[in-house]
Amino acid sequence: MDDQGMEVKIARDLEDLSEKAAEFVLRFVMDLLKGQESVSIALAGGATPKFLYERLAIQSIQQKIPWSRVHLFWGDERCVPPEDPDSNYRMADATLISQVPIPMENVHRMPGEKAPEAAAEEYEKTLRAFFGSSPEWPRFDLVLLGVGADGHTASLFPGSPALKEKKRWVIAPYVEKLKVHRLTLTLPVFNHAALVLFLISGREKAPIVRALLSSVPLQIFFPAQMIRPVQGRRLFFLDPSAASLLDQGRGG
Repeated sequence: MDDQGMEVKIARDLEDLSEKAAEFVLRFVMDLLKGQESVSIALAGGATPKFLYERLAIQSIQQKIPWSRVHLFWGDERCVPPEDPDSNYRMADATLISQVPIPMENVHRMPGEKAPEAAAEEYEKTLRAFFGSSPEWPRFDLVLLGVGADGHTASLFPGSPALKEKKRWVIAPYVEKLKVHRLTLTLPVFNHAALVLFLISGREKAPIVRALLSSVPLQIFFPAQMIRPVQGRRLFFLDPSAASLLDQGRGG
């Protein structure tokens, strides 16, 4: 364990990263279910999480998980129907959900096909129905996140007003560089999770990773740097390319 509740795992390659992350998620879920009725997981989009989902779906792993006690949510979504090729839900469905015996009532997708603001309001109601309306913020057991080459995570992009949201659980910011709206959980929601697991691969992410793991404040600012659980921890699974700018000896 590193400083500030942070742990780093450097894999041999992307395949090894996916295997190690899947084994971790399996152990994490099973340990939690020894003491609670269900587990809440917020999924991520992107290429690296996709490999994790495929690994979780293999028979030797999926058969060990009591899927009826697992609830799946999303950290962010494109404003598209669930069957659209760009849908984060569609990717997770193809690689994981349709491959495992999880009850569909346990799958809580973001309604990307609806008008952005209406979709955000609806998904916040979904979260409040699950976590209860009394807590100020929901507490996910596990949040999966990736990182973009510009340092964005989920749909929280550099310079976005969404980074300043302090009341709502779900918002639909307009992403200027993409000229589209996105649905995303807000920073306080991510920062009240018990565990945030970053999955990062690729040499273009190396400067972002260095900033994320630096103990010295840097002038460069990335939204992913703002993910710091207040009563939880961060775990990073990296491939060698993403970890290439880190000090040697870090990780395990």
